[in-house]
Amino acid sequence: MTDAAHELFERLGAGKDLPVLKRANGTMLFELKDGKRSERWRLIVDKGEIAVARGSGASDCVLRADRKLFARMAAGEVNAFAAVLRGAVTIEGDPRLLVLFQRLLPGPPSRRQGRRSAESGRPRR
Repeated sequence: MTDAAHELFERLGAGKDLPVLKRANGTMLFELKDGKRSERWRLIVDKGEIAVARGSGASDCVLRADRKLFARMAAGEVNAFAAVLRGAVTIEGDPRLLVLFQRLLPGPPSRRQGRRSAESGRPRR
């Protein structure tokens, strides 16, 4: 099944070095619930290099969310930190990793459109 969450983890697992995370180290576990089923992904950050693995393991931070809500976060429709503050998503462990993870997510559609306009030099419509 391909959705925004799966696409996000595939993109992050492509092995790109991300300068925005050059000082970051840690492992984040994502537990995505879909009814009685759970899907687990691990995101390992080591000074800007990212690795993605499926399954459980030792983690510095655990994020638990409904799979559909997480897909909306991965698509930039929902802010991860705001979802935690609302209680729609729970985290355990180092909350700084959530802040770093938020940097990897796309911004809201209106902000992405504004950035494209600013990059092209054309005014937004």
